[in-house]
Amino acid sequence: MRVATAVSVIDTNPSLHYKSPMNITNLTTTQLSQIITIKEQIEALESQIESIAGGGEVPIPATEEAPRRGRRSAAVRARMSAAAKARWARIKGTDATSKPVRGKRKLSASHRRKLIKALAKARKMRWAKAKAAKPARKDRRSSPAVRAKLAAAARARWARVRAEGKTRL
Repeated sequence: MRVATAVSVIDTNPSLHYKSPMNITNLTTTQLSQIITIKEQIEALESQIESIAGGGEVPIPATEEAPRRGRRSAAVRARMSAAAKARWARIKGTDATSKPVRGKRKLSASHRRKLIKALAKARKMRWAKAKAAKPARKDRRSSPAVRAKLAAAARARWARVRAEGKTRL
């Protein structure tokens, strides 16, 4: 919540606020009379503000807080609490009307060994089948003669670059 503070409306030195960069000596008489009338209007408005404020300070009204949302009644909170307690009772098995939630089943050591052996055997069979179905891949590497030609072309290219005095291609 914001605390209301008072701001001074009437300044002790209003000439600071009305300083303008223009030179008064270069103004015409009509412009000077317009400036005088505007300043008189400003002074009249300031005196009205002071009379309304009664001491030169206008209080700033405090802003209202936004309405709170999402409040639940006591009955709804009680129903939610009872439901949560019932869920925990079912999980722990302490409620007479509910049966406990069954825990995680565990494998015996001997059954785990059998399962691991069966999975390893199935994996080997699957790899053997995949290797038998796949034709032998062609060797796609370059021959030594082709690699020698490529290396010679690269050396010639770099010799030209260095002859030009460059350090990059």
